[in-house]
Amino acid sequence: MGLSQKTCIPCRGGVPPLTADEIKPLAAQVSGWSVVNHHHIEKEFKFPDFKDALDFTNKVGAIAEEQGHHPDIYLAWGKVGVKIWTHKIDGLTESDFILAARIDEA
Repeated sequence: MGLSQKTCIPCRGGVPPLTADEIKPLAAQVSGWSVVNHHHIEKEFKFPDFKDALDFTNKVGAIAEEQGHHPDIYLAWGKVGVKIWTHKIDGLTESDFILAARIDEA
């Protein structure tokens, strides 16, 4: 089953963030996402204008609400930046990569 077919699992805390070795196979499944300091993943999406960027932002918001997992989103003219990590453990979990895969399908 691909990441985009999975569902984010709420983190209750008390679990360690993924290690570099655990991150690698998950990162390989989400194209264009950068892993930053083994702490978060981020990606910038380009659009021809503000309206398309805003429409995409709203799609990402709907996915985030559906999954109960909320990224940081930066909206600007012609681009949207998305940063994802699991705040409760201040690091990455599989759910972060699931959310990234779902956003890629938006």
